[in-house]
Amino acid sequence: MERIREKLNILADAAKYDVSCASSGSDRKNENKGIGNSSNGICHTYTEDGRCVSLLKILLTNHCIYDCAFCVSRSSNDVKRAAFTVDEVVELTMGFYRRNYIEGLFLSSGIFKNADFTMERLLRIVKKLRLEERFNGYIHLKTIPGASPELLQEAGLYADRMSINLEMPTEAGLKLLAPEKSHEEVKKPLGFIQNTITQYKDEKKTGLIKRVPKFVPAGQSTQMVIGATPESDMEIMYSADKYYKDFSLKRVYYSGYIPISHDTRMPAIGSQPPLLRENRLYQSDWLMRFYGFNVKELLNTKNPHLDTDIDPKLSWALRNLEQFPIDINTADYRMILRVPGIGVGSANKIVQARRFGRLRSDQLQKIGIAYNRARHFIRCADSPFILNEPDSLHIKGLILAESNSKYLKTAQNQLSLF
Repeated sequence: MERIREKLNILADAAKYDVSCASSGSDRKNENKGIGNSSNGICHTYTEDGRCVSLLKILLTNHCIYDCAFCVSRSSNDVKRAAFTVDEVVELTMGFYRRNYIEGLFLSSGIFKNADFTMERLLRIVKKLRLEERFNGYIHLKTIPGASPELLQEAGLYADRMSINLEMPTEAGLKLLAPEKSHEEVKKPLGFIQNTITQYKDEKKTGLIKRVPKFVPAGQSTQMVIGATPESDMEIMYSADKYYKDFSLKRVYYSGYIPISHDTRMPAIGSQPPLLRENRLYQSDWLMRFYGFNVKELLNTKNPHLDTDIDPKLSWALRNLEQFPIDINTADYRMILRVPGIGVGSANKIVQARRFGRLRSDQLQKIGIAYNRARHFIRCADSPFILNEPDSLHIKGLILAESNSKYLKTAQNQLSLF
């Protein structure tokens, strides 16, 4: 038991660098009195940096044949090595679930011996959980680059989501830090799984097959390490956009590089991970997926980097003031979504509410928009007529001043509690 605990400490710690473990998108149901149900609520824990972890997140092993400069498990790194057996991972997962610690499993691995050898063991684990333990909780399984299509296809019948790490945003960055790897090795399994998902969906539509099994119902995702190589924000988001379109990915994750190596190709050990940049990339990603923005609107050769002091939506609006202010009572849904301070939910409420009459500023505030931000870009029924042309620097200064004032007021209120 002590040895299992030691392995868990080593392999859970090594797994923390992989951020692509969201569990959204699966609808696996508990049938025939099995254990677990991925559609129910899950038990959350939190890492030291505040990230929410809802799954048992471990590596099968941190032994690896590759020597990627950015990876803590690289072959040349002097760290403690460990490996679980198939039965140990199954027992840990079921034990943690029964104690109500977790609701699912995120399972990745270093590559030992070769890709098929590693992938076969990952497959045995998920297969045993599903068939022998009758576990219906969420399972996110890492795809091993270079594994055979037969193993990937079988694994997809038991996993809810599969993912494979792109590692670096560009091929040049990957060759610099991991010359043994290539993006082509990532594209092949992504393409195979995407085609197989489509095939199963088509078979279900035809109705010729009575029962079509689920195949990766929560889709695929990938992850990029940000800040280890010198790509611009434009290069990062253009790469993400391409993978979204080419492989119908559910998510692209952006992981700020945490210095773990003295390699001269890498950022200095003393530097901090670019968490603000990571956040701005996620905001841009959200605008592309849910707000109808084209990546070229957010980032281009004139604006290759995201602003650090303001979010990407506000930055775009300030660069395109000729499109504002919009009349909140007549503008279409697409333009309402582009107003800083208005989210998807609020935009839908506005479209519904204005069917019953023209909207005033007080009504917009009740709907829940960030009015102090949005007011610079909209006109409503009671808006005063403005003669002066809007000035982007002036608007930006007002918004930042209001944000700082709100932050200070919140901090003072929190201090007063003590």
